[in-house]
Amino acid sequence: MAQLRFKKKTRPVQEIPTGPMADISFLLIIFFMVSTVFVVYRGFPVDLPQAMNIDPLKSRRNVVSIWVGADGRMMVDEYTVGLDEVASVVNGKLQENPRIIVQVKSDRNTPYGTVSGVIEELKKASANRVSFIARQEQ
Repeated sequence: MAQLRFKKKTRPVQEIPTGPMADISFLLIIFFMVSTVFVVYRGFPVDLPQAMNIDPLKSRRNVVSIWVGADGRMMVDEYTVGLDEVASVVNGKLQENPRIIVQVKSDRNTPYGTVSGVIEELKKASANRVSFIARQEQ
């Protein structure tokens, strides 16, 4: 009597191959490190006046910075604005977040009339929390 031989059916592998997973994750890490853009806060150079005491602000997310250059140029965060636009820009930011602190960074050689104009614009915008930035005396 002849014996019949049946082939056993092979089952598909029910594992996820983890060997190349480390290579793929390493390549993803390298990709994100290379493609990430680090934003450096852009502003124009401002030579800050000196101060005796400086109290650092604890949080940066509730801060709006205003730069005033010696030549009269002004920037609110990343936006170049004129003196007449400061109140509307700051007012818009205060509408978004009422806990905002406004930092005024003025060049040492900026005429006081320009800084005074910025202060008046901040009053129009109802910005009650204003700080002036200075370098600590060395």
